[in-house]
Amino acid sequence: MAWNRPGGGGGGRPGGGIGRILDGLPNLGGGNPLRWVALLLALWLVFNCFVLIAEQQRGVVLRFGRFDRIMQPGPNLKLPWPVERVIKVNATQIKNYEDRVPVLTRDENIVEVSVNVQYRVADPTLYLFGTRNADEVLKQAALSTVREQVGRSDLDTVLGAREQLAVAARERLQKSLDAYRTGLVVTELNLPDARPPQQVKPAFDDVNSAQQDKERLISEARAYAAKIVPEARGQAARVRTVAEGYKTAEIARATGDAERFSLLVAQYKGAPEVTRKRLWLETVQDVLAKNRKVVGGDSRQLIYVPMQDAGKPAPAASSAPVLAPELLSPTVQASPGDPARPARTGRPAGREEVVR
Repeated sequence: MAWNRPGGGGGGRPGGGIGRILDGLPNLGGGNPLRWVALLLALWLVFNCFVLIAEQQRGVVLRFGRFDRIMQPGPNLKLPWPVERVIKVNATQIKNYEDRVPVLTRDENIVEVSVNVQYRVADPTLYLFGTRNADEVLKQAALSTVREQVGRSDLDTVLGAREQLAVAARERLQKSLDAYRTGLVVTELNLPDARPPQQVKPAFDDVNSAQQDKERLISEARAYAAKIVPEARGQAARVRTVAEGYKTAEIARATGDAERFSLLVAQYKGAPEVTRKRLWLETVQDVLAKNRKVVGGDSRQLIYVPMQDAGKPAPAASSAPVLAPELLSPTVQASPGDPARPARTGRPAGREEVVR
């Protein structure tokens, strides 16, 4: 092979291309090792100028210690150190911070609240140089924000409605981080748990049990009201409907009676005796149809005896005499064509007749 022969294709030196590079370097006293040092320095400079940034990273370039630019993911070039150096920052990693802090509520109750904050780096420059330690600032700001929000709320709100507190605390924390120039963004802030200290846990359990009983009783009362109120409204509507119907019927009945009375007056003026007798017969017929009757032996005297429980069967007849009230028949004059028939006269008030 040409490269393996003396003076053939390799310039009289093994190594081919590397040999040519070495031949190109100045001859520093024959086999001086400074030639290899110069080669290593050149290679170091080449590799030092090449920077590979991962997808989840951002590169902050400092030129003589001062911020110059930000490298995006991929291969990048820079000036060799100490002119420029690169600080890689993981800008997509979600960091997590958890802690448990005792807080005094507005109604002077001590409660331990669990804090969970998830955040990431939004601005690598501010994250590195905006403050001394951005992560520590976030921890202190998160605790301060939670104390502020919980301190403005009652114990019941902290125990049962922490979602609104978490939203308000997240907004307040983000404003604080922006004011402190941390370059961090809060992606999530939760208050997963809130409980009293161990020293007062028995008393708190009693209060919590009473609160649950209160809510249960309120729920039962609402369910009872939801059941009773519609029934009462339906009953009221039914009674109102019945009353309206009764009102309409009575008005119609009264109107009819008034019209009937007006017609009777007109008829009475035309034939008083006939009208009077017809009214008497109709009245007696109506009364006798609704009550039990006792008729005398001559079939000419009608005695009305009002009795209770007219709809029930009459009891067995006894030998005791039955007292009847006054006779309700009017006086009827005999007609001129029947002289043999005597006139009827009504019994005086208070007269009684014994029927055997």
